[in-house]
Amino acid sequence: MTFTLTVRDHLMIAHSLRGAVFGPAQNLHGATFVVDATFRAADLDADGLVVDIGRAGDALREIVGGLSYRNLDDEPDLQGVNTTTERLCQIIGDRLAARVREGALGDPSLTGITVTLHESHVAWASYEVTL
Repeated sequence: MTFTLTVRDHLMIAHSLRGAVFGPAQNLHGATFVVDATFRAADLDADGLVVDIGRAGDALREIVGGLSYRNLDDEPDLQGVNTTTERLCQIIGDRLAARVREGALGDPSLTGITVTLHESHVAWASYEVTL
């Protein structure tokens, strides 16, 4: 049995991708993503929650806000990183997992987080991190 809670935000960035496989996306371009963060737990806490929805939403908003409206090619902590949709999922997921481990979302009994970035209505990518 697994319970989940999902919160949603959005991300607007500029970036370029390295490698011939990316064709014209090797040039600087913009991207807008719908971001879903799904928190998993094997059981509910004493209040009947997977995680507090407000804290989960705040954590996602803070992480996404730190990336939004930026040219990711210029971000010092992303130098040398090909910021593909998949890699952005990992960056956001790992940052959320760090927040959980630091106690920023309270003391939930989470087993994992899945972050999904919807690049369009027909294409998206996900990353799962175990806690």
